[in-house]
Amino acid sequence: MESYKVLVTRKLPGPWIDSLKEIAEVEVWDGSESPPRTWIMSRIKDKDGVLVTLSERIDKEIIDVSSKLKVISTYSVGFDHIDVHYAKSKGIKVTYTPEVLTDATADLIFGLIITVARRIVEGDNLIRSGKWNVPWNPEFMLGKEVSHSVLGIIGMGRIGRAVLKRAKGFDMNVIYYSRRPHDVEAKFVDLDTLLANSDFVVITVDLNSETYHFIDYAKISKMKRTAFIINASRGAVIKQDDLVRALSEGKIAGAALDVFEQEPLPQTNPLTKFPNVVLTPHLGSATRETREKMAMIAVTNLVKCLKGESPLYEVK
Repeated sequence: MESYKVLVTRKLPGPWIDSLKEIAEVEVWDGSESPPRTWIMSRIKDKDGVLVTLSERIDKEIIDVSSKLKVISTYSVGFDHIDVHYAKSKGIKVTYTPEVLTDATADLIFGLIITVARRIVEGDNLIRSGKWNVPWNPEFMLGKEVSHSVLGIIGMGRIGRAVLKRAKGFDMNVIYYSRRPHDVEAKFVDLDTLLANSDFVVITVDLNSETYHFIDYAKISKMKRTAFIINASRGAVIKQDDLVRALSEGKIAGAALDVFEQEPLPQTNPLTKFPNVVLTPHLGSATRETREKMAMIAVTNLVKCLKGESPLYEVK
């Protein structure tokens, strides 16, 4: 049997790394954080395959270190951290893990919508800080009703459709904007119409050259002052400084963010100062069930490519 050498940049949940070791010599970074770039470059030289996460930038410099590399398998649905075009020019397959994390991410998005609309984090902080010193009263901590409100979805891919499905259970009026209309039970509108009419704007697009800083101050300013923006796609889709400015000026009612331009987000970041902003540390796919399925797909993709077979999911 042919022997393979594989580099894995992070420990993964489930038994899948052990199964990979049955057919390959596997070197795994043992730390809880992303390995240093120098570690990847020093270890990838003789590897046939590499399994990475979205935290590791796999660019031309790293790709050129190995003359044996056949496959880059990423443990993520996004692949903007990989120079896909260059990898393909070298005959290297790039694989990813779509679909499996759709429901988990859509669930989190709805959790963010409800949390920011109903001021759940504010209420929790009020109790923990010992500042809940008044009994129930009719005007205490009023939030925004989610049911029957207008939800605007930017992007109607797998996650956008899953958010739409959940919104129907809340009797929300859903409108959406994407590059083209889709056969879904929601109204396709232009972006300006979506921004002007939505109570909640949810971003579900990939990050690429067209969507980088796609949501800027000008676009946020077109939203209703009572509206909220929710992002669980990629942090750089929103121009963060512009969002901070808009929040400071009261252009919108608040935001709920699971992704950021810089991760981890520093405690000194101005977004942490707004009580009407909910922040979560990139938890979109963070359920045990989903992460184990992602590991299975990432390993299966890698093994199939090493054996010369078609992977489950290849970046085209």
